[in-house]
Amino acid sequence: MVLEIREKMPKIGTKKLYYILRDKLVLMDIGRDKFFDILRANHLLIQPKRRYHVTTNSHHRFRKHQNLLVSIDVIRPEQVWVSDITYIGRREKPCYLSLVTDAYSKKIMGYFVADNLNTEIGPPMR
Repeated sequence: MVLEIREKMPKIGTKKLYYILRDKLVLMDIGRDKFFDILRANHLLIQPKRRYHVTTNSHHRFRKHQNLLVSIDVIRPEQVWVSDITYIGRREKPCYLSLVTDAYSKKIMGYFVADNLNTEIGPPMR
């Protein structure tokens, strides 16, 4: 039954398959979890396609700095702040989020969103 439906709709997921076939499955005393187990055992589950963007280039020509915090025990708030830049949004209109975080409490101390990675000083962080 699953293969017949998958001929017409090859990417249909297991949840939709279950609801399409629910009346027939109830007659065979097969519930949702058992149906999932049957599909898994027969390698009929569809793997979701994940969106993943590579935004880090670790093999660049620039100097990589040593981790100065390896020997420091962070034992109180505002002893050490760390920063990071992450990519957000879509490729058509990229944005970059810069964060300054307290290493002890994980509280965000400041942030800035820009449409580029320039090192120019922008408006003050929030």
